[in-house]
Amino acid sequence: MIIKNKLAKWMFGSTFLTAMFVPAMALAEEAATTGGTDYRVGVAKAIAAGASMSISALSAGYAQSRIGAAGAGTLAERPEAGTFLIVLQALPEIIVLLGFVIAFMIGTAE
Repeated sequence: MIIKNKLAKWMFGSTFLTAMFVPAMALAEEAATTGGTDYRVGVAKAIAAGASMSISALSAGYAQSRIGAAGAGTLAERPEAGTFLIVLQALPEIIVLLGFVIAFMIGTAE
């Protein structure tokens, strides 16, 4: 995947860095204040949670882009398929919700 637009590169990069480093810093701070666990455990949990959330969001965005492009063509030919296309467009959001649940479970695990 090659991103040609400069704004898209900047947005993707900043979103990726935010998703990876903000939870890591927050959990490292929490681990440092509790003192009972090693800081590396908190950092590893933050990286795992950030990876699960960012990968699920990127995969859902990719799926929605493909479904949306195909749905636009289908809707032009068959307007009665609108409800079905809305359902298909909403299904990849389940991937993001599952990624969020997994990230939450990783973050709250002791």
